[in-house]
Amino acid sequence: MRTAEHTAKRARESTVAAERRTRVQSLERALDLLEALAGVQELGVSELAARTGLVPSTAHRLLATLTDRRYVVADRGRYRFGPRLGELTEGRTDPIYRLRQAARPHLQAIQRATGETANLIVLEGVNAVYVDQVEGSRMTRMFTEVGSGVLAHTTGAGKAILAALPAEHVSALYGERTLERMTSRTLTTLAALEEDIARIRRRGFAIDDEEHEEGVSCVAAAVLAADGEPVAALSVSGPSPRIINATTDDLGELLREHAAQISAVVKDNR
Repeated sequence: MRTAEHTAKRARESTVAAERRTRVQSLERALDLLEALAGVQELGVSELAARTGLVPSTAHRLLATLTDRRYVVADRGRYRFGPRLGELTEGRTDPIYRLRQAARPHLQAIQRATGETANLIVLEGVNAVYVDQVEGSRMTRMFTEVGSGVLAHTTGAGKAILAALPAEHVSALYGERTLERMTSRTLTTLAALEEDIARIRRRGFAIDDEEHEEGVSCVAAAVLAADGEPVAALSVSGPSPRIINATTDDLGELLREHAAQISAVVKDNR
């Protein structure tokens, strides 16, 4: 009887040890994949498998977990670093980190309510920079890489932030120069931009009606600090027929509500 118990105990210990080795091996392989992505724009599964010595099916399985945890972003079969890595390496005192933490639940709620891609954008000079995003759940959806910037005057989010700035600040940003045209609908003069800004202030939210990309539109609302200074904007982007329609005002009000809630958190944390 003792021999049988001893054998069973050894078998259990062997199983636990094997499971532990498997977990450690999986961790090492996941770290190998992350290290393989360092210093490159993006890689496919086959390329990552070749760089790490993994079987493609194993690489794909590990990448799926890393994607779920936002350490990696998948886009049409290509992989790159995800926003979670930046969140871990940035200090909790970093204002962008705190902003993302405050906005993330609202981005998720907006995406669930609309099915469209929800974005968090900040203004850097004359560029609107995407700092977080929750991708839409629809078959056709919009995607802009987190960390990339686009011309603020061509986007709903950029214009929402500009509309919350003092008029003299906007004038100083653009001066008398012609604004770059992205589509036939892009505002290309400061006077046209100022007219739209006046509409945004009256309406409470901004609209990009195919001003940055043909067939793509967005609606946005600014997030404000305690002194009224804009610190960011929330936007929803998607194919124009789904954004510019009878429900556009409802979408604008949804964004205004969530932006106001984030503004309250930002004001409390400053």
